[in-house]
Amino acid sequence: MAADKIPETVLPALIWPCRLTLLGLWAERLSRAFWPLWTVLLLAFAAAAFGVQDHGPLLWVQIGAGVMALAALVALVMGLRAFRRPTRAEALARLDATLPGRPIAALGDSQALGRDDPVSASVWQAHKARMAARAAQAKPVAPDLKLSSRDPYSLRYVALTAAVMAALFGSLWRVTSVAGLAPTPAEAMPGGPTWEGWARPPAYTGKPTLYLNDLAEGTVEVPLGTRIQIRVYGPEGSLTVDQTIAQVTPPPAADPPPPDAAAAKPQGLAAMTDLTVSQSGRLSIDGKGGRSWDIVAIPDTAPLVEVSGQIGREADGRFRQGFKANDDYGVVAGQVTISLDLAAVDRRHGLTPDPEPVAPVVLDLPMPAKGKRDEFTETLIDDLSKHVLSNLPVSMVFAVTDAAGQVSQSPPYSVVLPGRRFFDPVAAAVIEMRRDLLWNRVNAARVDDLLRAVTNRPEGFLRSANAHLRLRVALRKLDATADSLTTEQRDALAEELWKIAFMFEEGDLKSAYDRLQRAQDRLEEAIRNGASPEEIEQLMKEMQQAMRDYTRELGEEAQRNPQDQPPAGEGQEITGDQLQQMLDEIERLMKEGKTAEAMALMEQLRQLMENLQVTQGQGGEGQGGPGQQAMRDLGDTLRDQQGLSDDAYRDMQKGRNGEQPGQDPGALADRQRELRDRLGELQDHKLPGDGSEKGEAGRESLKRAEDAMREAERALEEGDLGGALDRQAEALEAMRDGMKDLGDALAQEQRDGQEGGGQQEAGKADPNGRDPLGREPGDAARIGSDKNMVQNDPDKRAQELLDDIRRRSGEAERPAEELDYLKRLLEMF
Repeated sequence: MAADKIPETVLPALIWPCRLTLLGLWAERLSRAFWPLWTVLLLAFAAAAFGVQDHGPLLWVQIGAGVMALAALVALVMGLRAFRRPTRAEALARLDATLPGRPIAALGDSQALGRDDPVSASVWQAHKARMAARAAQAKPVAPDLKLSSRDPYSLRYVALTAAVMAALFGSLWRVTSVAGLAPTPAEAMPGGPTWEGWARPPAYTGKPTLYLNDLAEGTVEVPLGTRIQIRVYGPEGSLTVDQTIAQVTPPPAADPPPPDAAAAKPQGLAAMTDLTVSQSGRLSIDGKGGRSWDIVAIPDTAPLVEVSGQIGREADGRFRQGFKANDDYGVVAGQVTISLDLAAVDRRHGLTPDPEPVAPVVLDLPMPAKGKRDEFTETLIDDLSKHVLSNLPVSMVFAVTDAAGQVSQSPPYSVVLPGRRFFDPVAAAVIEMRRDLLWNRVNAARVDDLLRAVTNRPEGFLRSANAHLRLRVALRKLDATADSLTTEQRDALAEELWKIAFMFEEGDLKSAYDRLQRAQDRLEEAIRNGASPEEIEQLMKEMQQAMRDYTRELGEEAQRNPQDQPPAGEGQEITGDQLQQMLDEIERLMKEGKTAEAMALMEQLRQLMENLQVTQGQGGEGQGGPGQQAMRDLGDTLRDQQGLSDDAYRDMQKGRNGEQPGQDPGALADRQRELRDRLGELQDHKLPGDGSEKGEAGRESLKRAEDAMREAERALEEGDLGGALDRQAEALEAMRDGMKDLGDALAQEQRDGQEGGGQQEAGKADPNGRDPLGREPGDAARIGSDKNMVQNDPDKRAQELLDDIRRRSGEAERPAEELDYLKRLLEMF
């Protein structure tokens, strides 16, 4: 496109857009033609700045330099062949392509027809004026510098990144050593430095690397252990390094270097010095252009750790202990060593003999998950309840380590190591005997005797019959191996005793009332034993939940059997809100330390619950259908089987002690046969849930119980009391499982009967009925009442008699027969 054909009025507006567009064309074509060249040059610069030429044999470096030079030459030749110089006409054409109607090209056109026609000429002039206006609006066109199609592997970006990193972290002066690759000796760049140095602190300090060439003479502070590297270039001996900051060990005598050893040293590098700062001192580079500094070595102080606060006990037995740690650069790890403080142990009872060797317990200390570790406070939480050190005096030593490997310890911290607390007396006794067994195996016989004595008469005393049976089996194993108890056997027995103690603590919770009694007993025991606030809080939550379950069970029972409830206005009535108020008051008194008042209120609550339990069972005796009678018969059989098992156990103990057994084994076998026949007769009659899944599961369990009774009978006939006890335990377990399934089936039958009996609409209770708590169910089974706890005062004389019975039943010195009688009276009334 000829510029002389463009009107002069338009040319000034196109000058700068055209120049800038032309400049973009130059950049575009240069980048496309020569990008391989500058990629090779950038890679060569990065390698030189990082000092690649200073490492390795000279021959390899020369070969690499030759390859780089050849690649650059090839790239240059290819670029020159591909490059085409842009012109001004091409710039105008590119500008014109961005405008609508290509106005610049239109301005260079001439009128071919109608030149002599004035109208046609005027139209042509108007057309050119319009095109000139459009051309005057031209803007510079940006060049297209995208090279992705020519460089699919992005080599140009790799080279650019390497060059930038070399400029930031390498040394521009190292490039001068490339001259040493020539056959003649290398000389230092005129006017440039003849040495370089770096001070690199240990990585864990987080301090930056110092470039010594940028540091003026004077005092320089660096962490102890900083690595200093100095490189001297130029003629050998022109500069020397003198220092008192590191102890230099003379290298051992070596064989003379091979003739080609000089070739391994980079040309131009006269000497290399590598030091590790071990003390404060002076560092100097002597010679022309040298420098000196007073180096102050900052020592890495050892970390510190100390105990923070008092040791605490969680409700589940875990202990917690706070600690503080600090270090100038940060703590990396820590441990606590817990060992027995034998001098502080009360050496009585099972702790009288010397303990067997107890290895200290080593626990890792928790470290902050994020943030700095130069100063922090953490809490160690762990559970050592199963360990022999639990609830014994121990010495705790905390230790922390910093990144430099320095270890510091806290002074020994003497404390009683908290562990899980057992509030059931039998469970606590089992745990104590377990501790004595772990303390020293010479206690095995004592443990056997004491646990047998504790469980000698279990009636009404042990919470868990299953735990009692498992304890019998464990004591038999202990008795058989007491004189030769190995470490493995002791540990296995200790684990079994731990599980048994848990079973005694939890109890056989067959009903909500049993769970409520257990919760009350545990809470009272905890208050008497001075439990921690956390344990008291946990037990209060357990009791509140048991109370809610029990009241819900009473409400459901009232809806199922409204005819069994006392008429309105009779007995005691209490709402759920009033029960919660009593529990809140008990908790408040315990928090205020008024344990006596709390215990008194607990006793009132217990009596109230016992009265409600009596009310619940008043209408059931002698009533109910065949299913309920069958369940009562099964319960009687279960109790008789338990009694037979207790008698067999006592006879086995007497035989072991050389005493005369209380009963002939044949008589025990006859009793076992009678119980088996009774169970068989019960199975021949209708049982709850016949044909249902629960009913059939119950019958299967009773069949297993009958088979176990048959084997126990055979063992009793043969005089094998130990084997008979094992089979009787299986029979008791199977009967309990069967009664549970049959009880569920009976409850389902009662619900189905109520829904289909037409006595009342589904979802509604008897509007005139009251549950044993005196609550009115109301519509839609809604439970609640705002009436007073006691509406009618009971007969004063009857209340006095009931109080006197309770008082006498709590006097343990009374004869066992009288206590049993008083207990039966309380169960009746």
